[in-house]
This record gives sequence, structure tokens and C-alpha cells, in this order.
Amino acid sequence: MRILHTSDWHLGRSFHGAPLLPEQSEIVDRLVALTSDRDIDLVLIAGDLYDRAIPPSDAVRLLDNALVRLREAGASIVAITGNHDSPSRVAVADRILERAGVAIRGDVSRCIQPLQFDPDDGGSPVSIFPVPYLEPSLARPVLDQLDRDTDTADTGGPHDVSRHDHTIAPSPGHQTPEIEEFQRAGHRRVSHHDVTKLATKLIRRTATASGPTRTIVVAHTFVDRGTPSESERDLSIGNIDKVGLDVFGGFDYVALGHLHRSQAFNDGRVAYSGSPLPYSFSEENDTKSVRIIEMNTEGQCSTEVVPLGVGRPLRTLRGRLDDLLNSPEFSGARGARVRVRLTDPELPLQAMAQIQRRFPHAAVLEHVPEGRKSPDGGDVAEAVANSDNPLELALRFWADQHGVEASEAQQVVLASAIHAATGESDE
Repeated sequence: MRILHTSDWHLGRSFHGAPLLPEQSEIVDRLVALTSDRDIDLVLIAGDLYDRAIPPSDAVRLLDNALVRLREAGASIVAITGNHDSPSRVAVADRILERAGVAIRGDVSRCIQPLQFDPDDGGSPVSIFPVPYLEPSLARPVLDQLDRDTDTADTGGPHDVSRHDHTIAPSPGHQTPEIEEFQRAGHRRVSHHDVTKLATKLIRRTATASGPTRTIVVAHTFVDRGTPSESERDLSIGNIDKVGLDVFGGFDYVALGHLHRSQAFNDGRVAYSGSPLPYSFSEENDTKSVRIIEMNTEGQCSTEVVPLGVGRPLRTLRGRLDDLLNSPEFSGARGARVRVRLTDPELPLQAMAQIQRRFPHAAVLEHVPEGRKSPDGGDVAEAVANSDNPLELALRFWADQHGVEASEAQQVVLASAIHAATGESDE
């Protein structure tokens, strides 16, 4: 069985204001060609089909076009919703589409309902378990109920809490080490690890009950040891919850989405395809790709990472404005999306306008005079956190923007402006 794993299309996204839909349309063309040329049986799309919950109509039309053409190319399609998608909107016609060979799962309660394929390779059936993005506070009660229902169905008796993970609320009378740990933690916040561990436990239970099968899980999450980029959205406020790789043990292949860099773990059994286009300058040196998996009759997988080679490249250029505008060294970047780091001592007037005359797709301008530590504003951020003196903050900001300390005369002007704005002395 031959599988194409892709994810994080983010249809409708822009790059620093520049629409990406034309390049995303080229991505669809490339995926359809690969599906046809490589005789792909199954396309897995591991979440974030759209960039936002209510996508623009052009993005909706492009997804419709992609699904129709991939199906016409001979592949069945299994997709899940990611943290950028609206499950109720994206998966609205899932049940009827499944009859046509296209499944888009957004309903958490259906994550233990496998999609079964019977390849003509003589092996056991292949069961696909699509697990949409699990918002912990919303997914936990659904998964808890599934746990109770499936446990009762399996045993023919009442739900036995003592057999379950500490993610399940304990009932009186059961004092296992897991429950005692749960109680000591004071009913801690449910994490992505907790709900994913519970979901995969339920999937194993279902897969075992169905007899011999090759098992694939599709999920949208951030696994431990994964390498992020700057373009992913945090999965929790204030911190990113990571999921331990151990929760995916025992499956033949786990197709992940969320992280935009291609990467694999556990001998390639657990993998991110990465996004098909770069969505931040932190991905400037990444090779965007899809993964083609060949699964044999025993469930063993061999993987080929196939570069896509579509989309405008990214380049970071550093130097003085005059050099950037005139040196042949930078001529190859004319067609790229450009981030410019100007090293002039003072920021030239209308610098971006001048840069865009040579580099029409310039997207970011940073002023980084020689000797300045970094362009990320870290020094200013630290000053804001540690000082409540407005003049001190203004002077730090001035130095950060201009690369030099404010002169005595400039300090007087700044102090006067702050006094006029706040009615307070600069002392």
C-alpha cells in the first residue's frame, strides 16, 4: 500500500501581507501529479487545511478542487482538522463524503471509528484512525465517555476506574498509585499529553478488538523532541503542551501535523511531513516536502521524502543600503521574498521603498547597525520588564532603533516630551 503524507496547507494564508493562494494552487497541482505518477492509494492530510476558522471563499474553492482532483487521480483521502480549522465547518459533510472515498474528521467522538482499507497486497486490512486536534478541555469529557462506553462494552460489566489512566477522574473506593498521584496534583490542568494518551489508548483497544490489522494514526499535535518554527500557533496560552512519543507506541505509522518542519522519530514510524510552503523566515533553509510511505504486508514502512520545489524562495540579506541596491552579489534574490537587515549606522530615509525597487517581494526590514547585538528586540523587552522609568525606557528604545545612545540634546527633548505627556517629572 502506498501512502502520501502531507499536512499544514494553511489555505488562505498570507506572508507579511502577500497572498499565498497562487502558490498554494501550485502545491495542489504538484500533489495531484505525485498522486498520479506514484500510484498513491491513500493521501493523508494531518490538519490545518485552512489558516483560520472562517476561511476566505477562494481558499474553500481551492480545497474543494484539491479533494476532487486527488480522488480523480486514484487515491482515497483521509484528512483531519487542526488547531487553525473549525471542525464543525470543515467536517460538515464527512459522513456522506466517506462514501465517495474522502474522509474529513473533525468530531472527536469519532476518533475510535477507523476507516478500513483492504489493499490487494495479500496482507491484513489497514485501519486508519483520524484524530482531529484535541482541545484538552473540550476533548476530555468526550474521551472519558468513550472510555466508559467501550470499557463496558468490552467487559460486559460496569466501568472499572482502577484500570484507567490518571486522566480519568477517580471514583470513591479506588486508591491506585495513579489516582493518588492525581489527587496530590490537585486535579491539575488537563494537557495535550493527557488527552492524546487517552485517545490512543482507546484506539489500541478498538484495534485489538477488530482482529489482525495494520494500524495508522493521523493526529495534529506537538510531540516531545519536535523542532518548531516561528509560524506555528501555540497550542496553549503561555506554554506549548508537548505530547510524549511513547503515547504513539505500537502503531505501524503515525502521520503528524502541526510542526512545519519535516522530521521523523522512532525509526520513521512517527513523522511530520511539514508544511508544503515556508510560512516564516525561520524556514528559509528548510526543504519543503511530502512523505511517501510504502507499507508492506507486515505493516513495516519504508519512507521517501519528496521535495516539492514549489513557491517563492526566502532570502535574508544583510548589508548597507548602497551595497544592497547596487552590488551584483544580491542580484539572485530579486525573485525571492526578502528579509533585509540594514547595517547602516543611521536608518536611511524611505529605505524600504528603495529596497523594493530592486527586490519587489521584500517583506521585512530590520535595522541592525554594526555592533548591535541582535534584531529581535530582546534588550528592549528586558528593559520593559525590569523598569518603570519612562525616560529610561525611551532612551533604551532610542538606542535599540538607532544603534547609538541619544545625545545630551536628544535626551532633553525626550525628557520634555515625557513630562508633557504624563505631567510627571523625569526624576
